[in-house]
Amino acid sequence: MAADSILQYFKVGADVEISSDDEGFRGSFYEGTVVGPPRKVRKSFGKVMVEYKTIMEDEAGKKPLREELELVQLRPPPPREDRRRFKFSEEVDAYYNDGWWEGTITEVVGEEDKYLVFFSGTREQIGVTASELRLHREWDYGKWVPPLEPLEEAMPEDEIRGKGYCGLFWRWREEEEYGKSAEVEANNKVIEHNYSPGDTVEASSNEEGFEGAWFAATILEKLKSGKYLVEYQVIMNDDNTKLLTEEVDSHYIRPCPPVVELVDRFEVHEEVDALYNDGWWTGVISKVLKNDRYSVYFSNTHEELKFEHSDLRPHQEWINGEWKTIKSIRCFAESEVVAKERSSPSSF
Repeated sequence: MAADSILQYFKVGADVEISSDDEGFRGSFYEGTVVGPPRKVRKSFGKVMVEYKTIMEDEAGKKPLREELELVQLRPPPPREDRRRFKFSEEVDAYYNDGWWEGTITEVVGEEDKYLVFFSGTREQIGVTASELRLHREWDYGKWVPPLEPLEEAMPEDEIRGKGYCGLFWRWREEEEYGKSAEVEANNKVIEHNYSPGDTVEASSNEEGFEGAWFAATILEKLKSGKYLVEYQVIMNDDNTKLLTEEVDSHYIRPCPPVVELVDRFEVHEEVDALYNDGWWTGVISKVLKNDRYSVYFSNTHEELKFEHSDLRPHQEWINGEWKTIKSIRCFAESEVVAKERSSPSSF
């Protein structure tokens, strides 16, 4: 899409959603307003002044935070859609702490408007209601992927954000309106897994450029802080003289995934782990190629790379001490694939 076409979404006064690369905020979007026109940086439009709607600059909470951000950190708010029932494994955005956070439905709890959502960035699993969810979509050069569903009647603003219920985020509290559920309480607890020296594990990193990747490592010891000292099996230190060792929080350590099944063939839209640069990176099959090869799309970097079948494995999530296989139903394919899926009654 031409630059002028993109800029039409970011004029002064336009509502936007703002992403962040700061540690602890990756995978979230916050509502804001454009207050300064796009500014040219080296002959291209790259900087926009925005004002947050829910993040304040002062402790009193009266002065909204303003920042000048890269154009790639902004997108228009997704058009409102009808309230819908969500399914196991669907990728969603949950409204939490004044922003929208990307997660995955891991369980439909009891009534069909209550769900458990797992956030891979923080390794948390939290309960929400349908009013605090929306289907996760990516803004891809002027279009939403997957395509928007038919809009019959817009939801009221207070319903979208969960106002009028028991707060913006339903934490399975003992509210008289909902009652108390032992099943939900059990599912909502974060179970810590203890590791012993010598255990082979996988460790992930929050450092820029490594988000979402898991690397083989060995536990050396558990520290008093609760973190673990690990030694990576293939990553070398800065001077390339020995294997890298570092302290890692337990939330970013997991056992090595079991072999759940022998897969003869992966399908388009299936979520996989791809072996790349000595680590396992989570992506989605975007194309099935000849000779047991695949194109895999990585949403963190917006890249599409080709892999041999032997370099892929079914994606699994380590959630509260259990491995769960979650297959993506998101559509990351190109326009011709999207058109094919929309015309196929069996696609979803």
